[in-house]
Amino acid sequence: MNIKAEIRDLRSDTAAVGKALAHDSAARHVQGSAPYIDDLNEPSGLLHLAPGLSPKAKGRIVSIDLDAVRAAPGVVTVLTAADIPGVNDCGPGLGGDPILADGEINFHGQVVFCVVATSRDAARRAARLGRIEIEEEPPVVTVEEGLARKMQVLDAYAFTRGDAAARMAGSASRVEGTMKIGGQEHFYLEGQIGMAMPGEGGEMRVLSSTQHPSEVQHLVARMLGRPEAMIVCECRRMGGGFGGKESQAAQWACLSALAAHLTGRPAKMRLDRDDDMIATGKRHDFHVEWKAGVDEKGRVEAVDVMFAGRCGCSADLSLGVNDRTMFHADNSYFYPDVNIVSHRVKTDTVSNTAFRGFGGPQGMVFCERLMDQIAILRGEDPLVVRKRNFYGPGRDVTPYGMRVTDNILRPLVGELERSSDYKARRKAVAAFNRKSRWLKKGIALNPVKFGIAFTLKHLNQAGALVHVYSDGSIQVNHGGTEMGQGLYLKVAQVVAEEFGVDISRVRITATTTDKVPNSTPTAASSGSDLNGMAAKDAASQIRVRMAELAARLYQGEARKVAFKGGKVIVGDRELPFGEVAKQCFLERVHLSAAGFYSTPKITWERESASGNPFLYFSYGASCSEVTIDTLTGEMTLDRVDILHDCGASLNPAIDIGQVEGGFVQGVGWLTNEELVYDAQGRLRTHAPSTYKIPTASDIPADFRVSLWESKGNREATIYRSKAVGEPPVMLATSVFSAITHAVSSLRPGVVPDLDAPATPEAILRAVTRINAQ
Repeated sequence: MNIKAEIRDLRSDTAAVGKALAHDSAARHVQGSAPYIDDLNEPSGLLHLAPGLSPKAKGRIVSIDLDAVRAAPGVVTVLTAADIPGVNDCGPGLGGDPILADGEINFHGQVVFCVVATSRDAARRAARLGRIEIEEEPPVVTVEEGLARKMQVLDAYAFTRGDAAARMAGSASRVEGTMKIGGQEHFYLEGQIGMAMPGEGGEMRVLSSTQHPSEVQHLVARMLGRPEAMIVCECRRMGGGFGGKESQAAQWACLSALAAHLTGRPAKMRLDRDDDMIATGKRHDFHVEWKAGVDEKGRVEAVDVMFAGRCGCSADLSLGVNDRTMFHADNSYFYPDVNIVSHRVKTDTVSNTAFRGFGGPQGMVFCERLMDQIAILRGEDPLVVRKRNFYGPGRDVTPYGMRVTDNILRPLVGELERSSDYKARRKAVAAFNRKSRWLKKGIALNPVKFGIAFTLKHLNQAGALVHVYSDGSIQVNHGGTEMGQGLYLKVAQVVAEEFGVDISRVRITATTTDKVPNSTPTAASSGSDLNGMAAKDAASQIRVRMAELAARLYQGEARKVAFKGGKVIVGDRELPFGEVAKQCFLERVHLSAAGFYSTPKITWERESASGNPFLYFSYGASCSEVTIDTLTGEMTLDRVDILHDCGASLNPAIDIGQVEGGFVQGVGWLTNEELVYDAQGRLRTHAPSTYKIPTASDIPADFRVSLWESKGNREATIYRSKAVGEPPVMLATSVFSAITHAVSSLRPGVVPDLDAPATPEAILRAVTRINAQ
């Protein structure tokens, strides 16, 4: 196996920022000593919860018989909707997600009751004894069924420019197509978990594996009918989140808090993996239909595309997710006339939710299929078609009206085309396919352009709290959460840079709502952008105070005082940072500050579909080569080359890890991972025995990752860096396009009928269909 990633410091003008430092918990992760919620010492008298799930997908609850449950060994109490003193809803924003079912069933696996017992084993065994009588109705399961019945959780929405139909009518050629794009299970290593501890006077402390502690705080307070100031939510780390803990961690925290409220004892709820997969939402799956007009040179003139996303039984975060699909239906390509329509389809299945990329990947899968389709029908190299349709001068306005001003698509793609030896390899692939009867190769080089910011404007804010102690050590707290992505380390690097001290002097503490209030979710790839800037603001305030004191004590000018190498430099004097901190305490100078940041230039107004939804774009490109077996449908990923734009990287080691991990997660979504529901609305792939995430054997044998050599973000982001959490997922579209190329080699000029994920079964169906033509 050949895995190459050039990991090196990318900046010589900084002490901490831009350095390739290991994750702050890396050693503990490897040793298994990094404590997650279930690893913490359990408080005395801790109770354990287990859910009683609905056996049906749709209907009215006739009766619930819990006598056997209550009589089971170890059971302390059983929670139902009647026990909730406040609001029975754990949904974000629009609501519609009961904490405990009340009167009706909306999906198979919905929580109807919850057992509270002295051990987890006792709670789980007792939960099986409940008897739920349901007056069952036929469920609507697929997005196609929901679309046909005009069922929706939200109104349809559209971006329109020009007259796509009229422009298409005059085009030299027209293409059209449909495809299905599957969903994806988050499969975080640490499952959903919450633990609540009652305090004095009605206070409640909640430990939650959540990307959004403030929302958990809000929902627990609302459920209990208490002010938010009486509820504290804390999260030190998550064992993965990927969007699945942005909104859907709240239910389990609420149930733990409800049990603690009713019993006066601490309570913990950790879902079994099967229950977790059944009862929580996934990446939205889509049905897509499109038509496009193409000029004689192979340039797109008009696009009319309809996305129908399966949202499930409630809105959850589907407004933003489906909007993101629309925002990225262009990816890197200019559509002169365009009509993008989104239907947010309601089904009797679990409510789908955020997943890394937040709808953007589904939009990009469509437009990359469109580019492949045009190329196959024209008999051209798809990369040539892609470059022909890139944004550029005079062709730089997106379908939603934002001008692309930071475009590096051509130089970045050109560099990867050269470094990956794409042209020679494409010729070699063609030669291989001419000689090989059963095995066929494919290769593709696809770009990514991904907008960075929350499209819901008020979420683009963050707070931080920084303390400098009298010995010169530093403590930082902010509203962002750590889920393995290295956010804590990056923020610590920013603070160390501001004070000119070694990173070892900076301690990041657990995210908690009693230190930084009203935080927004760690999502939209904005964790470092937002929290890094907030922490920088706080540190800068303290640094100014320290500089003013040092200048006064040592006859210097405050504006010329420097912080470097663990020293405070005043004229010719170099004072240890800790010594100046001690002097600040003696001179009664405040060494604590709250910082704040709100993203500028976000002017998007959804009602009028106008303004700028993003601060900037992150760019990247990937070149993937595959081999398929036309007799079995099996696929091997042979080689991957990636070049990704992180601006002036805050930490190239962390960023390369994010690129590699995001890409592999995207490959899983588009090739291995298939969610299967039966006609009764039951998820049949609810364990690793039936749901296949990528393993070590799925990593390409030749895997090369590099960061784009950049002078930095044009926008004034934190040290001119760029977000990296989500964009790499979309680099995996090159694998799907390479599979498309391999199948299309069987009958040149015919577009394969291939849906995502391209499992062996899907590839074999596509091979069979194309051979039958």
